[in-house]
Amino acid sequence: MGGHHHGHDHHHGHGHAHAPADFGRAFAIGTLLNIAFVVVEGGAGFWFDSVALLADAGHNLSDVLGLLIAWGGVELAKRPATRRFTYGLGASTILAALANALVLLMAVGAILLETIQRLGDPRPIDGWPVVWVALAGIGVNLATALLFARGRHGDVNIRGAYLHMAADAAVSAGVVVAGLVILWTGATWIDPLVSLIVVAIIVVGTWGLLSESLLLALQAVPRGIDAQAVEAMLAAQDGVVWVHDLHIWPMSTTETALTAHLVMPAGHPGDAFLADLGHRLEHDFGIGHATVQVETGDTCALTHAH
Repeated sequence: MGGHHHGHDHHHGHGHAHAPADFGRAFAIGTLLNIAFVVVEGGAGFWFDSVALLADAGHNLSDVLGLLIAWGGVELAKRPATRRFTYGLGASTILAALANALVLLMAVGAILLETIQRLGDPRPIDGWPVVWVALAGIGVNLATALLFARGRHGDVNIRGAYLHMAADAAVSAGVVVAGLVILWTGATWIDPLVSLIVVAIIVVGTWGLLSESLLLALQAVPRGIDAQAVEAMLAAQDGVVWVHDLHIWPMSTTETALTAHLVMPAGHPGDAFLADLGHRLEHDFGIGHATVQVETGDTCALTHAH
């Protein structure tokens, strides 16, 4: 490296302002509500000899599965870092969101298959019992979705739980609409038509969840953070002549990490500079875990290594 001198200083800014909200109680209430509804709906299906109710009860089990997946991700994320998992298990929330998107798509596939079969062989629904139970389903699913409404914008894992419940409320609403129209008109083709509309609505919502969770799993820069703006802010600091090896990635669905090398030939700016930089990254960009390496030369050994 010739006569170049390299000063390597690291700053770790650990911000807690963006820690995930505690939805433990919401998950517990939502899971119990949906388990109770599955039991009631399944019992009604046997009592009224309704295949539609039994099928929907089986489908609603996917709600319980979706809630448990999201809840598991949240609880794992609370575990402290270890020597092996030095960032903790926060990334489990990303995997949970991805799993929830896949479960939703499988549920859509099941609904679509049944819809195609009904298009070929329209069957009358089982009358008022189906409508009343579907109305109860709307209530249970909407109540559960509302438990997660406040967290759906800032946490893709919570959004997965929210979408799962909202999707099933839409399915139940479709059953009610189709049931009432068929009871009044006898037009059995309404049932599969409404199912297709509901499937389209769920796919649109799920696609966004799937794409975002997949990008997070691949450690893409989280949505809402402009990497160019971050680099411009770092480059604009007094004494910085070059920013390189900038990496921004999600540690979980709510926490973001950054590493960067700042070339500052005039010398190390001191701890106050690094502390202020960490604060700005957290306040302006929501990046709470920043590691900045200061180099006093105009080149870097690591750059040549790359």
